[in-house]
Amino acid sequence: MRATERWAAELAAWTIDPEVLAAAPESPYGFPVGLFGADRGAAATHEAVRAVRPRSVLDVGCGGGAASVPVGAPELLGVDESPELLASFAAAAGPGARTFPGRWPDVAGEVPVADVVVCANVVYNVPDVADFVTALTAHARRRVVVELTDVHPWTSLAGLWRHFHGQERPAGPTAELFGEVLAELGLATESVTWQRDDPWRDAPADVVLAFTRRRLCLPAGREPEVAEAMTRLADDRPRTATTLWWPV
Repeated sequence: MRATERWAAELAAWTIDPEVLAAAPESPYGFPVGLFGADRGAAATHEAVRAVRPRSVLDVGCGGGAASVPVGAPELLGVDESPELLASFAAAAGPGARTFPGRWPDVAGEVPVADVVVCANVVYNVPDVADFVTALTAHARRRVVVELTDVHPWTSLAGLWRHFHGQERPAGPTAELFGEVLAELGLATESVTWQRDDPWRDAPADVVLAFTRRRLCLPAGREPEVAEAMTRLADDRPRTATTLWWPV
């Protein structure tokens, strides 16, 4: 099986049991706006973007601008499906920023090219990774930079999911497999792996609890049970991440 096929198959294994999803009172998808604010970026990713001294940066799946705003490029462009996150990006990036609502690469035709394209913490949501990456490359004049945790971020819920639903969760895909995807696409990449800060480090406990409960497809009334289980079960949040880049 090709790396791109393995990537799609391993992501498909994360599909939530239809009965569990149907019983969920809220969508388990999405993130609090503050989790991807402009102050949450990784130095390794910023350095990979700054290395070619870009005048323009396109941030795909920009969130609040964590991967791009701290770089300080004169021109910033952001693509995201969430209007709330685009508003957060625009506020952090300043009046010269341009935003493009929608899903990449569906909206790629509406988005200008930039010196550097950066994409952080997005690819685990992308089954058709070849088309996604090809569109990233086509929109960069000099370099593409991609950041991802070394393992799928939902692996941290494996113990809780087993406890509440009696089901096992997948282990893949991984950053290593993503590197194989890029090689299969003929891209000559460089990369660095780094220790990752806990994205919840400054979040109030009730926000973390509510987010975890939603991820588990459980109603708000079960938050005391979730809180108790969180104290007993190991915290397996991804501790390392990798930033990869390639020239254009």
